[in-house]
Amino acid sequence: MTFTQNFTAVGDNLALSAVVALIPILYFFWALAIKRMKGYLAGLSTLALALLIAIFAYKMPAGMAFMSASQGAVYGILPIGWIIITSVFLYKLTVKTGQFDIIRTSVVSITEDRRLQALLVAFSFGAFLEGAAGFGAPVAISAALLVGLGFNPLYAAGLCLIANTAPVAFGAIGAPIIAMEGPTGIAATEISKMVGRQLPFLSVFIPFYLVFIMAGWKKTKEVMPAILVSGVAFAGTQFFTSNFMGPELPDILSALVSLFALAIFLKFWKPKTIFRFASEQELAATSARKLKTQEVKHTGGQVFKAWSPFLLLTAIITLWGMPTVKLALTGHYEGGNAILKAVNSIGHALTFIPNVPLINNKIINTAGAPIPAIYKLELLGAAGTAILLAAILTKFIVGISWKNWAITFGETINELKYPVITIAAVVGFAYVTNASGMSTTLGMSLAKTGSLLFPFFSPFLGWLGVFITGSDTSANLLFGNLQKITATSIGMDPVLALAANSSGGVTGKMISPQSIAVACAAVGLAGKESELFRFTIKHSFFLVIIIGIMTFVQSHFLSFMIP
Repeated sequence: MTFTQNFTAVGDNLALSAVVALIPILYFFWALAIKRMKGYLAGLSTLALALLIAIFAYKMPAGMAFMSASQGAVYGILPIGWIIITSVFLYKLTVKTGQFDIIRTSVVSITEDRRLQALLVAFSFGAFLEGAAGFGAPVAISAALLVGLGFNPLYAAGLCLIANTAPVAFGAIGAPIIAMEGPTGIAATEISKMVGRQLPFLSVFIPFYLVFIMAGWKKTKEVMPAILVSGVAFAGTQFFTSNFMGPELPDILSALVSLFALAIFLKFWKPKTIFRFASEQELAATSARKLKTQEVKHTGGQVFKAWSPFLLLTAIITLWGMPTVKLALTGHYEGGNAILKAVNSIGHALTFIPNVPLINNKIINTAGAPIPAIYKLELLGAAGTAILLAAILTKFIVGISWKNWAITFGETINELKYPVITIAAVVGFAYVTNASGMSTTLGMSLAKTGSLLFPFFSPFLGWLGVFITGSDTSANLLFGNLQKITATSIGMDPVLALAANSSGGVTGKMISPQSIAVACAAVGLAGKESELFRFTIKHSFFLVIIIGIMTFVQSHFLSFMIP
């Protein structure tokens, strides 16, 4: 049995089909933003609704629809859920052994100001992790760090999701940009250049926006020099690397330059007042005295030891993301290096890529081509396994017993069971939406906006794609070719359209159901996903409108910016 996708399945009408395809998304918005449903209940019920629409409105065979959901659920558990479990586990190890108290003190030794701590941890360090690992690791780890520093959990999660906007397009060693080259035939370096002529404007703005959300205009002005150092260092490096070095390194290098530039700047400049949250004001003086006393007691060696788990994490994740190493870890290495050959053997043994029953090459797109469907289980190559390795090495650094190490791991899994269910459900929903053709129906509807308005709406396709799939890479694969075809037909430069898809996509990351679930899990807010969604939704709309205006202006008035 085969199933041919029909993007006008409802009444043979694109507009009517789009309205029906939009129902699960609107329902999910309602469930979280208005009904304030727990994340796993919202995810499961949205998946059920998507299955019903796929089966009865889009005429997808029920068995195929359920197997598509299973493919998404498996992907939601590995690699995404695995990253969350290991990230939170590593953080909990540092807390249980008292090392996080030293980390907190070391950050405070740079600055006690909450505004500047957010720039260092949420913006710069989070961007580095996005560049090295992607998926949920940046938000999970940086949000947990902020909570450990004393941030309100909801604020920490929300700020890290918003800060993650700047680096997402070049995340995971440039994967979102590289992914578009295959289906579109346009060189990744060209797309990288164009994204690098859009996102730096946003990257300069994001540090200001973060502080403004936290503290308001008056308190933001006080730290404007630090905001400019952070944003300009990041954006300038992002522009240079994306235009002259390709899509692989913009995040990693931009984050490092921004982090070191701000840290060095703060050695010579301090804000007039120290900003703390209202809930901290009563204890501020006492806390400051305690922290200063602790700071004197901690030697450089103690600080290095406390940060070692995260330094190891950074090194191992960076190694895991290197293309040649990645091939070996997944059993696809064909070179002559003896070490990589050995790793390749293990990686091959721990990589399982079975076909998904009923749907592998059984779903036919409108071009008449079958769509492959596999369960991709790369156990050694998963970023979560890299984080687990860091956690194993951390056991020896912090001196925790194997028994307590295992107990902490069990506690972490127990705490995260509902967030992992949420992630599995929402990724399953994304796969059903894609396999049935619903997401393409929505994309085709936006593409009908015409030569004048399509440049403005082009980023909204990426925004929609990331909301549905949780990934800028997936959104680029989903809508990249549609962007190219539409742009060519209306006289818009296709490179700009592809860049707009990726740039617009970054603004959808903060409201993606799986991102919301990841952030809540990391800061101990499982079941409070609706509150975080309500916090981020307005910022997501605001930022995607900025990208839309930027693309409109570049298409109609500043075409010289297009490579």
